[in-house]
Amino acid sequence: MPIRFENVGIAVRDIDQAIAFFTDLGLMVVGRDEVSGEWADTAVGLDGNHARIAMLRTPGGDGQIELFEYLHPEAIETDPTLPNEIGMHRVAFSVDDLDAALATAARHGFHPLRGVADYQGAVKLTYVRGPSGIIVMLAQWLTTG
Repeated sequence: MPIRFENVGIAVRDIDQAIAFFTDLGLMVVGRDEVSGEWADTAVGLDGNHARIAMLRTPGGDGQIELFEYLHPEAIETDPTLPNEIGMHRVAFSVDDLDAALATAARHGFHPLRGVADYQGAVKLTYVRGPSGIIVMLAQWLTTG
């Protein structure tokens, strides 16, 4: 059976803020909608499910994220994920210019958790705590191979 990656879904408290952040990083909005009804309840496994959604894609089309903001039931705030917690951890992007990507993140009020790391001269990377506490890894490959 063939399998193909579709997307990663991320619940956010403010979909417009999250869209602004991710589109400034270079993703493109490919669709927005508001979903509810029996089909949504069944698919998600949550009665009364009503959400605003947006699908964003990388410029090359090789990755997508689906953002959703729950209108009903009310979204539940949780503590931000720690780097060593089990479960969904982060979304990661390769960028051509890490400094430019960090400047974009800073314009939205988001900064590296600690700093920028250099892994064996091959890649510079950092984790940024983005909208709704999402951990976003940004990586610039320094070598090709």
